[in-house]
Amino acid sequence: MCDFRELPKPSYDYDVNEITEAYKKALDDVQSELQRVDLPDFSRSNAQAVYAQITVILTNLAKKTKEWVARVIPKAAYDGIARTLLALGLASNRKQALKKAKLNPINQHAVAAAIADTQTDLLAVTDNVTKRVRAAVRKAVAETMRSQMATGVNGRRTITADVLKRIRKTLGDSADNAIIDAAGRKWKIEHYVDVVAQTKLMDVHNEATINEALSREVLYAVISSHGATDACRYHEGRIIRLTDAGDTKYPTYDALRASRQIWHPKCKHTISPIRVPENLSEKRRTLAESQGELSDRALATGKRNPDLSER
Repeated sequence: MCDFRELPKPSYDYDVNEITEAYKKALDDVQSELQRVDLPDFSRSNAQAVYAQITVILTNLAKKTKEWVARVIPKAAYDGIARTLLALGLASNRKQALKKAKLNPINQHAVAAAIADTQTDLLAVTDNVTKRVRAAVRKAVAETMRSQMATGVNGRRTITADVLKRIRKTLGDSADNAIIDAAGRKWKIEHYVDVVAQTKLMDVHNEATINEALSREVLYAVISSHGATDACRYHEGRIIRLTDAGDTKYPTYDALRASRQIWHPKCKHTISPIRVPENLSEKRRTLAESQGELSDRALATGKRNPDLSER
């Protein structure tokens, strides 16, 4: 018999805050450029100068994004591999585990895919803002010129306060720190970036944990426990399979993930591989079985966030 070691959960808050703040600052800088526009004299040449400056801001942000992704995604993968080594007793501490951690072929592929996916998701924000700002600047120039021509005069006083306010709002809305996703939901950009970054890092951490375990012919794992209050709580501490092989009384990682009750966006639950479920201590096995029954009931509802107290 051997007792199960509850390993500390990884934290990527510092890394996520780094990229979130970069996006927030860039959008603030874009807003500042737009607010400095002298609308009564706004012309195509002025617009080109404004847009050129905004392009520099967003290009620098894209560069920072690529550098951040290339640095942090592999870090999360190595953390996941180290987790497997610690859980299986192949390293005595995290420092030793990280030193031993190597990317096997499947994890090399996983890291490359995660880097590409994360860059695509984050750079979609800069692309979105670029398109909206370009359209807003063109509209502002056209509206300014129309307003001037409507009075027959080409000067500062020809644009009314109402028109100025409307044009200014159009420019501000183009970089208003909001993005609409494929489902039509509106997000604050910093929140969107936070969710994408946190989710991708935890996903690659867990995937690397699984891949390392399977490379060592380990088929099972225990889900971490840290007092969740959403549907994740039904699955904390239970035993799962890492693949379709193994005892079918345990659900697979993919099946639980597909339920959306756990490993949802920003979920921080991890897994700790175990070789043989029966080798857990009696206390740990009893807890895992109890949570397994609760987990099965939750899955049977087919709901994203079931309330088992009603059953």
